Amino acid sequence: MSHRTPWHTHAALRWLVLLALSGLFGGLLQLAQFPAGVLLGCMMAAILLALQLGPVGLPKPVFVLAQAVLGCLMAQSMQPPALDQVLARWPLFVGINVLVMTAGGLLGWWLVRRKVLPGTTALWGIAPGAASAMVLMAESYGADMRLVAFMQYTRVVIVTAVAAWVAHLAMSVADTPTLAPNMLVVHDLRHVVATGLLMLVAAVLAQRLNLPAGGMVLALVAGTVLQTAGWLVIELPPLLLMLAYAAIGWSVGLRFTRLILMHAWQALPMVLVAIAALMGLGLVLALLLVWLAGVAPLTAYLATSPGGADSVVVIAATSAVDVGFVMAMQLVRFLMVLGLGPRLTAWLAR
Repeated sequence: MSHRTPWHTHAALRWLVLLALSGLFGGLLQLAQFPAGVLLGCMMAAILLALQLGPVGLPKPVFVLAQAVLGCLMAQSMQPPALDQVLARWPLFVGINVLVMTAGGLLGWWLVRRKVLPGTTALWGIAPGAASAMVLMAESYGADMRLVAFMQYTRVVIVTAVAAWVAHLAMSVADTPTLAPNMLVVHDLRHVVATGLLMLVAAVLAQRLNLPAGGMVLALVAGTVLQTAGWLVIELPPLLLMLAYAAIGWSVGLRFTRLILMHAWQALPMVLVAIAALMGLGLVLALLLVWLAGVAPLTAYLATSPGGADSVVVIAATSAVDVGFVMAMQLVRFLMVLGLGPRLTAWLAR
């Protein structure tokens, strides 16, 4: 007697469900003029699917390539005026991000001292960035790896959703940049091909070198240098951007599983309190930017938002803000957290 496999265990059918839900949620958010509507819709669909039917496997090369697209998007905004602003105000960029890292470390240290979560779990889970590196290193310092993963990716989801909501409230419909009605519009095919070649090279190198967020970092650095030298004009078709936004949303949402959620359920209230505290600290820093540096409020809020750099980049690109400032601030924080975050957290853990 043959046993039929339940329909929801077939990967192809789960992908169809994911695509259908992503189209529904993303379309509704786009109609509501939400910044990063595609990313948010795909993230919501992925979380729902992962919790109800089990996750589908998002191929790593797809995710790395999507990061390379975002790297090119960031490089596109790094025009000479934006670069001059960053270089002229580098103490501001470094200082704000040192405060973000210090605040996250102190908050985690306090949670550990209060024994809110077992061992040093809270310290690794609340670190504001480099989520994958923090999850991998946490276990070797006696932390619960599953709970750290839950805290890190819950932070990314909540911060992304709140940042998109704040941007939506702060802008009128007329201010909201949207994807072009013709998704296949191309202004110069040569520029599109050259940009595509840069993304592919960055993605392949990132895979071979196994660099954290390497696709985004390599494409950003190379794209900025080539663009500044006048050797490359970055052009990203709207369809390509939409697919990259979708892949980033799926990559966050599909990390949630019923097993991790069940394991973390008892700690959820304190996890949410810790995330809210970190977001509150980010808001205080944003107010300091507005007060001391004269930065526009929404620009300052997104620049200091302690979410995933790739998610905040998408929100900034689809909002009426100083995109160069936001992306530069997020980039500096990402590089500082990636280089110093695990060492700082390990030192605090000891």
